[in-house]
Amino acid sequence: MLLRFTKMHGLGNDFMVLDLVSQHAHIQPKHARQWGDRNTGVGFDQLLIVEAPSNPDVDFRYRIFNADGSEVEQCGNGARCFARFVLDKRLTAKKLIRVETKGGIIELDVQSDGQVCVDMGPPRLVPADIPFVADAQALSYALEVDGQAYPIAAVSMGNPHAVLRVEDVTSAPVHDLGPKIEHHPRFPQRVNAGFIQVLDRHHARLRVWERGAGETQACGTGACAAAVAAISQGWMDSPVHLDLPGGRLHIEWSGPGMPVRMTGPAVRVYEGQVRL
Repeated sequence: MLLRFTKMHGLGNDFMVLDLVSQHAHIQPKHARQWGDRNTGVGFDQLLIVEAPSNPDVDFRYRIFNADGSEVEQCGNGARCFARFVLDKRLTAKKLIRVETKGGIIELDVQSDGQVCVDMGPPRLVPADIPFVADAQALSYALEVDGQAYPIAAVSMGNPHAVLRVEDVTSAPVHDLGPKIEHHPRFPQRVNAGFIQVLDRHHARLRVWERGAGETQACGTGACAAAVAAISQGWMDSPVHLDLPGGRLHIEWSGPGMPVRMTGPAVRVYEGQVRL
């Protein structure tokens, strides 16, 4: 059986997107691992699956698999590509699209310049909701790694994030410390690790070690979590412009209980087919 797919990226965070509305297949973790291999498969950070909704109040269901086969709750850069994909494939004519994810319902707004604004909903900061093991909610937590305590913010944007402020992201130990934070026992479902360098009240640089994918060129939920951490701790003010290795994302957040809005590009790379 041949399946049509589209290769897309959001600031270099790359995806294989499958339409399972007009095509029918049962995708398993082994398929994500096979196709995600950059040497023997298609190669991607995440596999995005478009499905018909199970909730009558939304337009689509959105599933996400990392290249290692693990299914995750949310992907911000993927959400922008999702919006561009369903419009390009004429699965909808709407420019404001409601999507059901494992992490909750999000709204995608395709703007006239081709940029996509995603309403990611309010961040979750209560430790049990992230999930993160802590006695009480705080702006900062001491996370011990190899005998050293690192001050991190813990935030969920539908998926868990740890945010660490650094002096310089270029020299930050992303590939050494990132996987150790990802697998830290205080994050029972693992975690994405963000390293943020604040430049001024509205501008910062960010690198993200993604759970199940390693460092990516950009991480939309990671950018949202980093902005929430920076605003909460008084380092920055909304709107926040975050420069990631793949490009810039714009984040707006007005405070606790309010939704995070992320704006950035979504790009189609090519079309292809894979055998299931």
